[in-house]
Amino acid sequence: MANSSIARQNIDWIALTVYICLLVIGWLMLYAVTYDAEAPKSYLDLSTQIGKQSLWMIISLVLFALAFVIDWKFWSTFSFLIYAICIFLLLLVLIFGSEVKGSKSWFQFGIVSFQPSELAKFGTALAVSSYLSLSSSNIKILKHLGITLGLILLPVLLILLQPDAGSAAVMFSFFLVLYRAGLSPAYYIIAFSLLTVVILSLIYGGALVSYLTLSALCVIFSIRLENKRVWIPLSLLLATFSLIFFNRVPRLYLFAGMTAYLSVLSYHTYAERNPRLLALGLTSLGLATLMSFASSFSFQFLKPHQQDRINVWLNPDKCDPRGSLYNLIQAKTAIGSGGFSGKGYLKGNMTQNNFIPEQATDFIFAAIGEEQGFVGIFGVVLLFLILLIRLTVIGERAKNNFIKYYAYSIAGILFVHFFVNIGMTMGIMPVVGIPLPFLSRGGSSLAIFSMMIALAIKMDTARNR
Repeated sequence: MANSSIARQNIDWIALTVYICLLVIGWLMLYAVTYDAEAPKSYLDLSTQIGKQSLWMIISLVLFALAFVIDWKFWSTFSFLIYAICIFLLLLVLIFGSEVKGSKSWFQFGIVSFQPSELAKFGTALAVSSYLSLSSSNIKILKHLGITLGLILLPVLLILLQPDAGSAAVMFSFFLVLYRAGLSPAYYIIAFSLLTVVILSLIYGGALVSYLTLSALCVIFSIRLENKRVWIPLSLLLATFSLIFFNRVPRLYLFAGMTAYLSVLSYHTYAERNPRLLALGLTSLGLATLMSFASSFSFQFLKPHQQDRINVWLNPDKCDPRGSLYNLIQAKTAIGSGGFSGKGYLKGNMTQNNFIPEQATDFIFAAIGEEQGFVGIFGVVLLFLILLIRLTVIGERAKNNFIKYYAYSIAGILFVHFFVNIGMTMGIMPVVGIPLPFLSRGGSSLAIFSMMIALAIKMDTARNR
């Protein structure tokens, strides 16, 4: 009785309330996007989308209650077994799964379908948290880092074989928990820099990005030299001059001249006994040059629909407004038409007339924008931010490392879903089919997210013990 009383007192009521609010909002918006005036009680019909979602909502609440009732140590004890089951299901779906829109990602059981990649997020969160919490585990040791990355990359590989790039991309959210566990920020700086190089190369071309990297390295070396008052202005002048004439003179001459200048700077950098900067700079230049040309070259071998997805994100001027760009244009139009307070529930013209493609899944946020306006959008974003903050609070005040790492794992998964899905709708992220948690149609996603949040709240009740 005493433990039960302590648990009730320690419940994070804010997180629980936000979860319930998102659940209700999600159901209401799905009812709106699937509304049929001739069948207003379609939520009682299991053959309809809202009927199936209503069933999954009940299942999710039951799973939430079960996850909350079971002792949290159960999940810690059997974390690797649960992870193994998830890997087995990912293998099994490649053989016996049902194909939906070219992706073999689902098990079909009558009217109910299940996506094992959703469960894999939960299983991976448990396994990674369990391994990092071992007393012998140290993320700064290469062996332990390799094992942790293996736990993350194995489900990524299996999900890519389905193929489901969106779910695979979510798995990289676990790098948040690796950072919290002590992984050096240098890895993230390098990864972010290389990603920036790839993105810029796809927009402006590999040659220009490589030359910008070369020029930037010259400036960096100049800053670290003793006679910087001479070298910095000279480097900036050469970089500016060559960029102005980049498309007006043979690029080979520009590259040759700037490379020769970099060689001079490299000699002085070495002579002034700064070999570490020299090695790091030249290595970074080599990687950046390789990535810039490789990304531009590889883009040509992508399938047309894959190229369209990237172009919609980075080069929309190259896309057909009636083709690949249509979804994004409709989503933006719907959000813009909502104004400040929206058109009203069940009164959105584009939503009710089904003008927004995939409005029950990928573009549910557009329906919220049209019918609820800026007020509704702000409210939903605020609820997600509060939930993310509460998860990090749960992680920080935990006295057990497993709880801490698990809370950060769930926060990372939730953040990637939230950021990418809303970013897709606004055109700042590629359209990769990542649902908005609790709001987008999808029983597997709703059930697994409910379990993950329930377990985090349950773990938090043990913070004082």
